[in-house]
This record gives sequence, C-alpha cells and structure tokens, in this order.
Amino acid sequence: MELRMLPRVGVVLIAAIVALSSLGCSDAAKSTPSPPTVKQERKSQQVNPKLVKANTQFGFKLFSEILKQDGQDNVFVSPSSVAIALSMTYNGASGETQKAMAKALQIQGLSLSELNQANADLKTGLENADPSVQIAIANSLWAREGVSFNSGFIDRNQTFYNANVKTLDFNSAAAPGEINNWVKESTRGRISQIVEQIRSDQVMFLLNAVYFKGKWTDEFDKKQTKTRPFYLADGTQKQHPLMQQKGKYRYYENEQFQAVSLPYGSEQMSLYVFLPNEKSNLSTFYKTLTEKNWQTWMEQFSQRQGSIQIPRFKLSYDTELKEALSALGMGVAFDRSKANFSNLSNATTNIDEVKHKTFVEVNEEGTEAAAVTSVGITVTSVQVETPPFEMVVNRPFFCAIRDNKTGEILFMGSIVNPNS
Repeated sequence: MELRMLPRVGVVLIAAIVALSSLGCSDAAKSTPSPPTVKQERKSQQVNPKLVKANTQFGFKLFSEILKQDGQDNVFVSPSSVAIALSMTYNGASGETQKAMAKALQIQGLSLSELNQANADLKTGLENADPSVQIAIANSLWAREGVSFNSGFIDRNQTFYNANVKTLDFNSAAAPGEINNWVKESTRGRISQIVEQIRSDQVMFLLNAVYFKGKWTDEFDKKQTKTRPFYLADGTQKQHPLMQQKGKYRYYENEQFQAVSLPYGSEQMSLYVFLPNEKSNLSTFYKTLTEKNWQTWMEQFSQRQGSIQIPRFKLSYDTELKEALSALGMGVAFDRSKANFSNLSNATTNIDEVKHKTFVEVNEEGTEAAAVTSVGITVTSVQVETPPFEMVVNRPFFCAIRDNKTGEILFMGSIVNPNS
C-alpha cells in the first residue's frame, strides 16, 4: 500500500514482544487474522544450519554483554526469542540500519527471504521435535489505529512468522492489558506483563513468546533430594536442595570444567550443565564461551556412567537489551537521527528500547521455561571404558537448553545463587 510521510515516530519491539511507535496517519494494518494455514500444513523442512550458527554466535555475544551488566547475579535469557523478535523487526530495516542489524545478528550470509524461511522452518521443527516436550513459539503484531505500515512488512511477518496482526486503540486504558493477556497466555501464565503503559509516540508492538516444558527422560527421585551446602562466588555458603541421580549420561570434561547433558523425553532436547573446576570460576569459563568452542565441546560429549547432583532452582529475570545490542554494533537502530526503517513505514522511526523477560524452574520432574523480548521503536562415538564420573554442582554454573537435532539454543543461564 502507498504510505504518506509521517513525522518522526517511535517503535517498540518485543523479542517475545516488540513495540513500534509513531504518530497518526491513514488507516493502519487492520485487525487481520493470521493468514491461511498454508505454513502450518507444510511439512517440516530441514532447518538452515546458517541460521543456527548465526543464532549461536549472536546468543553467546549477547550473553557476554549482559554479563557485563548483571554478572554478579543470576542471568537467564532466551537468545532464540531475542533473535526471532529482531528478525521480525529486521524485515522493516533498510540501508545502514539493515547492515548493522545483520552484523549484530550474525546473519550477513543470509538473504532476507532465506532468513524468513529459515525462521519459519526452525519454528516448525522445534514445535514438533518431541511429543513429550512442549515448545510453543508465538508471534503477534499490535498496531495503533490510524497508522499505516508497509504492506510487505506486515505480509512477511504473517507468512513466515505466523504473526497474529491486530489493530488497537492505543489511547484506551485497556490496550496494555490486552497485549499483556496475550503474553500471559503465550507463556502459560509464567510471564504476565511486558507493557506497563503505551506512550503517545508508540505505534506498534511486535511480540514473540517462547514457552518450553520438558520432563526428564529419567526423572529424579524426590526422596534422594537432600539439602547440602552450595558455595557462592564470594566464598560464603548456603544450604540448598540438591537433586541427585546415577546413570549413563552424555558427559565431557577437560582441564577447565565438567559438563553433562540431561535429556528430556526422547532425548532430542537436553539441559546442558557446565561446572567450572574448583580452581577456576565462571568468569574464566565465560572467556572461552564462543560459538567455535561450543561446537567443539558438543562433539566431545560421549556416553559415560556417573552420578550427578544438581540444584533445584526457580527464578525470574528481566533486563533491558539496548546497551548490549549497541555494543554488538546495532547502535544506529537506536539513533533517532540515523535509524532507517523505511521498509516498515514511511515514518522516520528508531528502536527505543528492547526488553527481555524470562522464567525458569528446574525440579525433579523436569524443566519449565518461558521468555518474552520487547524491542521498542520510537516517532555418538566408539566407547572406551572409563571410570564413573561424579559431578556435584554445588557452586556457580552455566546451563543451556539445546535442541540436539538442530543445535539451536533456546535458553542459557548463569546460575550463581539458586533459589528453590
């Protein structure tokens, strides 16, 4: 559709939630039902490995930047959620802004059509990975009444991201509640709010929500869970319930750390736990946490008999990602005078904020996790017999929920002080 020029506006995006902002013009993307289920009927395709590699690189770099802000506390993020939300937004970027976002997201080797198709295939692949594991990836786009957006931008988000598009009266006091109800429903009640209020310069919210619930392939016996010391980074200790189990696991160790894969369901999905050696720490470990090293480590895991003790924990986390994303080279997208989202709207827009919220609970039955991200725009191998390992996770550790088929990392976290 032809759009008329608008004054500078703002857009809010939410990786798990994204919001756009602007001032009024002609009629906006009207409340549009999700497109016919052509996508849903399509058989699951092979996920483009370029996207998984890009998401892994982006995830570790983003995680590193977040640790600079919150490294002394528990951190738990969903790089998949952030990447999907920003990919939706990327469909509206142009010029230097598009190049900067591509660099930050590590997707320079993918055309826009390849990126969109890869994200569509990834969503289908993850949601159908294992009947015993619940994974739901939901996207929505909420537009201010009276504002027009590029029809190609809307169509691509519907077609490839299955985004539910709806127009709202942003001046209504009920508008934030309607958006937050979508968030709450999409995260099964684990995250209830992403939008506190809607400013007059905000014109759209692009939302992505990721929900995960998986039962361990072999559940932990609650009777075996014992309260034991957990040693904090400052040398103090606290009493905390540690679950324990013996069996055969995919396991890897080197001079730096011990690592174990705890599978869910049919074993396509796993929780990976990395425990730095007693003479080392998480800070030292994180200096080596790169996409290249990660892939090398994944290839070294092998079946081994052993015992594991791991904390039961539950936490909620939220952060603002503008600073971290700027450090990754995306600063121009936040610059009111330089940002170019002309493929989104003729209005001059920029990203104003990027919010990210997560929830995770790990217990004897399995793991439940959820994430919402908000971007705001304003205006196996041959076995050698080895002795059983013992891994007691009684000090700060790194963990990640990974799809072992595609390699996609859905969540990653730095657990320095577990709460149950």
